[in-house]
Amino acid sequence: MERKIRVLIAKPGLDGHDRGAKVVARALRDAGMEVIYTGLRQTPPMIAEAALQEDVDVVGLSILSGAHMALVPRVLEEMRRRGLDDVALFVGGIIPPDDVAPLKEMGVREVFGPGTNTHDVVTFIRQAVDEPTA
Repeated sequence: MERKIRVLIAKPGLDGHDRGAKVVARALRDAGMEVIYTGLRQTPPMIAEAALQEDVDVVGLSILSGAHMALVPRVLEEMRRRGLDDVALFVGGIIPPDDVAPLKEMGVREVFGPGTNTHDVVTFIRQAVDEPTA
């Protein structure tokens, strides 16, 4: 029996809007993945530690607060500090187009904006797990 893909969905920072994160979490679960949702107001160390403890393949951050350029580098740093370099990170939320390339240069594998079809997120995760980061 093949192991299910394990995905951590997290809401870093003070952003209190989690409807999108819950929609994505449910879509991933419905697609046969194991989903761990950390809840609101998570710190970067809390997210990285949960990813380590839960042995996830992918981490998804939902950020609607505009703090993505401050929070994402801290999450990536905490993940690297714990040896999670092989765990793919994606970001969803209100991300200005000009910030997408810098986020990807930092190590974010994909960025999804409002209105993204959840099928696209599922497809991305399956491909990310099949094609680990270099």
